[in-house]
Parts: sequence; C-alpha cells; structure tokens
Amino acid sequence: MAMHHKLAVILDHPQNDAEFLLVKQTRPPKFDDDEYDSFVDSDLWDLPSAQLNLLEGQSESSVAVQGAESWSEKIELTKFDLDSALNSILEQVGFKAADAGDWKLWKYVEEAQFGPGPPINSVFVRGKLVNADQTLQETCKWMSVESCLSWLQEVKPRCERVGPLIVAGLLNEFAQTRELQIPSTLPYQEYPPGVVLVPMGSRTGKPFRTTNLIVFAPKNVPNDSGKNGFIACGDALIVDPGCQSKFHEELRQIVAALPRKLIVFVTHHHRDHVDGLSVIQRCNPEATLLAHENTMRRIGKDDWSLGFTAISGTEEICIGGQRLIAIFSPGHTDGHMGLLHASTHSLIVGDHCVGQGSAILDVTSGGNMTDYFQSTYKFMEISPHALIPMHGRVNLWPKHMLCGYLRNRRGRESSILKAIENGAETLFDIVANVYSEVDRSFWIPAASNVRLHVDHLSQQDKLPKGFSLETFYRSSVAFSENVGKL
Repeated sequence: MAMHHKLAVILDHPQNDAEFLLVKQTRPPKFDDDEYDSFVDSDLWDLPSAQLNLLEGQSESSVAVQGAESWSEKIELTKFDLDSALNSILEQVGFKAADAGDWKLWKYVEEAQFGPGPPINSVFVRGKLVNADQTLQETCKWMSVESCLSWLQEVKPRCERVGPLIVAGLLNEFAQTRELQIPSTLPYQEYPPGVVLVPMGSRTGKPFRTTNLIVFAPKNVPNDSGKNGFIACGDALIVDPGCQSKFHEELRQIVAALPRKLIVFVTHHHRDHVDGLSVIQRCNPEATLLAHENTMRRIGKDDWSLGFTAISGTEEICIGGQRLIAIFSPGHTDGHMGLLHASTHSLIVGDHCVGQGSAILDVTSGGNMTDYFQSTYKFMEISPHALIPMHGRVNLWPKHMLCGYLRNRRGRESSILKAIENGAETLFDIVANVYSEVDRSFWIPAASNVRLHVDHLSQQDKLPKGFSLETFYRSSVAFSENVGKL
C-alpha cells in the first residue's frame, strides 16, 4: 500500500533543555453559518510539521540529518525533499534555517492503517534553536514534558489541548501507561496517552476495512474504587472487539496479555463491532460485558452466552483508578452507546461518526433521525478534547466535525424534501435524485438514511399533502432490485 509522510520538528529551547517549541494548529475552515460557527473547539498545540515529499529525479536532499542511517531499513531520508519541508516548518514559526543548529533523526513512527486512505508516517527530527534572542510569534510557545502531560491527563473541558505528534514523538515514553503486548502485525496508535487504538480487519462497510479495537490498561494503578458507585470496576477495558475471524488469534493474544479483571464495552450490536466477542469469552470467561439491553437482544449466543451488565447512560466505570462514563447516544441504532474517558476528556462515539464521510443509520435496528440529532447535540455539550470513531482516525476538532454532520444531515433532508415536492414518490426515485452524484454501490446503505429522513419530515409535518407514506414504504421492498437493474 502507498503511504504518505509528514516531517515533524522537535525544536529545543536554546537555554532550557527541558522545553521545546509547540505551534498553535490551524483550525478547520468555518461554515459561514452562525448556527455552526458558534460551536468552537479549544486551541490545539502540537509540533510544527509539514508534508514530506519524495524528491524528483536523481537529486538528493542537501540537509544533513545525524542518525538517519540507523533508520534506513524503514526510510531512506536522502530520497525526500527535506529542504522544502524544513523551510516550510521554520517559516511557520518565524525562523530561518540559520537559526537552528544540527538536526538529528529522533524517531520514525508508522501510522496504523485506519483507512480509507493510505497511512501517514511521521519522521521526527530534533534540533536546537541557536539564537536565544529570537522573539516568538503569538502562535508559538515553549512547553515541557510535564506541562504537556498535565494538559493531556488532567484535562479541564474547553481548555487548551496538546496534539498527537508531540505524544507520539516524545511524550508516550513518559506517560504512566501499561506496556501493552500488541502483535507486531497490528500497528496501533496511543492518543491521548492511555487510549490505545488498534485497527483490525472487520466485516465493515466501504470505504473502511477495519474497526478500531480500543484498549485501556492503566499502569500499576491500584483499583480500590468498587464501593464508590461504579457499575463495573476492572484493571483493563476493551471497546468493540469486532475483528473478522482471520484476526481472532491476534485478538486472543491481546486479551491474554491483559489483566484478568477485564471489562468489555460494546457500543452497538453490528457484526463489525462484536465478531470477536466469542474470542474474549473463551480466553477470559470472567470478563464483564457492558451493553445496552437493545444491543444485547441482537447479539447471538454464539458470540456471548454469559451474563452481561445492562447500561442505559450516565453509568460510571472504574478502570485501574480511571473513570469512564457511559453516554446513551441512540440514532445509529436504538441501543447505541458512547464512552467518555474522564481524565483525557476523549469521547468514543461508536458509529455515530466515522473518520471520513457520513454515518449510516440502521433503519432495521431502531435507527432514528430525531435521536441522531439529539445525540449529536449531547456530544457537543460534552465539549470533548478528541473524538474517537470506531472507523478511521481520531478527530482533533470534535465540535467542528459534529457540526459538519448536522449540516450534512440537514442538507440531505432539505434535498429529500425538494425531490418529493418535485414529484418523487418512491424510495428509488428519491435516492436516485438526491444521491445522483454518489457511486451507486452506496445507494443501498444511503437508502436507510433516506427512509429515516422521510420519517423525520413526517414527524415535523413537513411532507406535501399529496405524498403517500404508504406508497413510499411499499416501494422499499423493491428498492434493492431496482438498484441491481442499473
């Protein structure tokens, strides 16, 4: 698989070796709509970085980087345009090449395969500012490992945040997290510290190929919180073990290496989120399963035949002394749950959002558009510092992403209403009109959202008087056949 590269710079303070430079990250573009632009994520700080491209032709980079040879099996740095990338980074922070000393290749980090696009691997180089008289721009600040970890692990909602580059490049080795035994065949990411994402091949829908297995396993923290009102307490927790059968051995290895006092949290019942439950049941029958009742009644005995603890939202879970909070978030299904990690204020959103594109609501499992809108606003009120979907990368601008989902769904609903007003009567007519620019292979899953949008329009009494819901619902039966004829 092709891959992209990013260059990240750790630039040390000229007079204080404990501090390095962070730059305020550029926010996503505004929506130019006050309803959405009023929801603002807090400032995000991270290492200065730039895209690292291959050199054209036979030329080689003129930038000398100490230690590059030791990483040559992973990356041949001389084949990349370091000059342009470094100049771009230094320009970001208001410096010139002469302001920095020698460069050292600090680390090379291969990104996990979140999809749907290729991974973006990161090259970390480290240098030191040689001119102590340089004045910093307002978008830059010096920070230490301790101050960064404080921002990451003792989070206060709506306060400033630290991004994943500095975590992967420098902080993870200082964080008090358990050294997980993840098979070498499974690249993973830890961000925020203590929140481990392992993308594993699953029976998910296009364009994704994996479901993120999420693991919490705090290091050497005594768990004596059983008497404090928690619905479950354990030494480790995993979320949505949904890998397909050919990855069950890797999942078994992960589970076997975790403490026996294990909690399993399931966001919803879809196969790409529960296909690995049977592995956990065999490997650790003492594990405690947490799920909504509407989720459990759709999970077969072949997946989980032991007991479970029902959750409905607001319940608190204690994992190695760390607090997590269950968030009822119906919409995708009627039993869908999110999970908030209190200390990092990161929010696991299940399939409410995905890393790219829009989410599909399941009309056959209690999916509901009104619930979906309400759950989206509930997530925005939490003001999470990071949004963790089960498919794709962690999102660093949660409110912006959630507003984008609201805007997209409302736009689709407006288009559906317009199609109906222009004479569309059947599900096929509406989908063909509204999704005409979308690959037809996506029409069948999109039809589920269309049906729920029509229900939502009906509940709001917005449908034209001549539109027959009976005809519309009857047409759903023949929809797949009509798409297949195209």
